[in-house]
Amino acid sequence: MDLDEFVSAHAPSEGGDSFELENSKLLDVALDGNVMAKAGSMVGYTGDISFERKSAGGLKGMLKQKATGEGDVMMQATGTGHLYLADQGKEVQILELDAGEELSVNGNDVLAFESSVNWDIKMLTSVAGTSSGGLFNVFLEGPGHVAITTHGEPIVVPTPVKTDPNATVAWSGNVSPSSNRDIDIKGLLGRSSGESYQLEFAGEGGFVIVQPFEEVAPGQ
Repeated sequence: MDLDEFVSAHAPSEGGDSFELENSKLLDVALDGNVMAKAGSMVGYTGDISFERKSAGGLKGMLKQKATGEGDVMMQATGTGHLYLADQGKEVQILELDAGEELSVNGNDVLAFESSVNWDIKMLTSVAGTSSGGLFNVFLEGPGHVAITTHGEPIVVPTPVKTDPNATVAWSGNVSPSSNRDIDIKGLLGRSSGESYQLEFAGEGGFVIVQPFEEVAPGQ
C-alpha cells in the first residue's frame, strides 16, 4: 500500500450520527455543544473544542474520582468539531438509551455520554468486601448515547446470574447486585480474590454485560 492509499484507507468516515466508531477501538463524537468523556481519553480533535475537568466537591467529588479510577475525573468537551476518544486499546461499545432507560456502568469502563444523559455515582454498599470493580458505579439515565469500553467482545447475560466483579462491566437499571462469597477448596489454595467473591444478580428480567477479562484497578 503506497502512502496515498494508506491516507485514503484510514481517513475518518463521514457519517451522520453523533457517536460513531472509526474502528472497534476509536470513538468519533460529532460535537455541536458539549459531551462528557473520561479524562485522558482524547486522542485528537478537529474544529474548536475546549476541555474542562469535572468533579464535584466534598464526598461526592471523592466518589466520582474513585469511580473513574485513581484520581481521574470526567471532563466536559465543549464546542464544534470531531472529537476522537479511546482508552488503552479497549473495544468501544455504543449504546443508545431511550428516555427513562437506565444503565449502571463500572466507572473505569465509561468512555463518553451525551449531555442529555443524567449521571450520578452509586456507592454499592451491598457488595462491600468485593473488589473495587463492584463498589462504585456510574449510574446513567437516558435519553442519549453512551459509549462504554470492554477488553474484548463482551457477552450480555440475562439475570439471574453470578459474575466475577473484575469482569463485570455494566448492568441494566432494573437489577442490583449483592455479594456472594464462595468458600471452597479454591479459597484455601491461595487465590486472593477472583472466584472467592461474586456479584449476585438475583432479579428477573435484567441483564449484565461481562467482558472476557478480569480488570483490576490500579493499586490492587
